[in-house]
Amino acid sequence: MTSGEESATVVVGGVGARERILATAHALFSRRGIRRVGVNELIASSAVAKATFYRHFPSKDALVLAYLARSEQLWTRDLVEAGARRRGDTPAERLLAIFDVFDEWFARDDFEGCAFINLLLEMGADHPLGQASIGHLDEVRDIVRRWATEAGLAEVESFARSWHILMVGSIISAAEGDVAAARRAQQLSLRLIEQHRPVRT
Repeated sequence: MTSGEESATVVVGGVGARERILATAHALFSRRGIRRVGVNELIASSAVAKATFYRHFPSKDALVLAYLARSEQLWTRDLVEAGARRRGDTPAERLLAIFDVFDEWFARDDFEGCAFINLLLEMGADHPLGQASIGHLDEVRDIVRRWATEAGLAEVESFARSWHILMVGSIISAAEGDVAAARRAQQLSLRLIEQHRPVRT
């Protein structure tokens, strides 16, 4: 198939070219990082023509940004936020349920850590992709901020940052092999909630 024969709307095996590229990038980047995966490998593994690849993603960085956006939808929204909402009826219960979601996630065979943390550590905070990762991590904190506000907790920004430390720490501990990391973090998070309950006079 030549580049002229494969258009942006062509679907192969039920999956469009853009989605195929994104799915391939997600699998390769998650396992090996960004720098170790080249454009030629992405093109070959996606089974698309080079022209098709660049029509959808003008650069590798553009693909990485799309990968991060996909990770936000799949991880931040669908796994963490939606999963905690299903498990908790109140804002405080939803906050605690984040670690129940993590406990199940850590036990999965496909657990590979957090895309945003992995990319930030690989690229560094000064790199544009590192900055993009920081932005996505703040979206995670924003969920915590909203639920903390709804729960009536005090010093919401400080709470959200402390809570996020527990989240990130548990992910790294799970990557080290600590199967109880989420449950340990949840125990600490109970104390954090109590520390941020408003003082009644």
